[in-house]
Amino acid sequence: MSYIILAILFLLSGFFMKYSDDLFDENQDLKFASVFGVLCAFASAFATIYNAEAAYIFIAILIGNFIALKVDGIHHILTLVVYLFICLVFGLPELSLVILLICILAAFGDEVGHELISKYTDNAFLNLFFEYRCVMKVVILILAICGVFNIWIFFCFISFEIAYESAGIVFEKLN
Repeated sequence: MSYIILAILFLLSGFFMKYSDDLFDENQDLKFASVFGVLCAFASAFATIYNAEAAYIFIAILIGNFIALKVDGIHHILTLVVYLFICLVFGLPELSLVILLICILAAFGDEVGHELISKYTDNAFLNLFFEYRCVMKVVILILAICGVFNIWIFFCFISFEIAYESAGIVFEKLN
């Protein structure tokens, strides 16, 4: 799959993920949160089944959030079921358990740090680092520099993050 198409899937996934969360968390709109969650599941699953590097990232985000107890609504469960269904039907690329565990720990670290770090320190750098969930970004960059991932997957992941943050801004403007 071309990295342009993959970047588009990452963009869509990031946008739909954040918009779904905001619809549920801020507006308690289960119906549209579920619709956007399912759209996120489709974008994430298609990226996952067509590119091993994307699979590491999206599976790690899913498991990291699950372990951090962030799967906390029916819309998340529906999104998870759709994502898993698509991945099971179409199959997953072959993955290294070690690389997957590294990515899961990074995603989990982002979620825990995002929730807790500001409660324990006033350090501006650490607060920004975890506010914008930079552990996974650094890990993906290191894996790309070491040749484990293609550098383009790092840019795809950055596009996910930009879309995620943009969805929050769009949500605030529309509500």
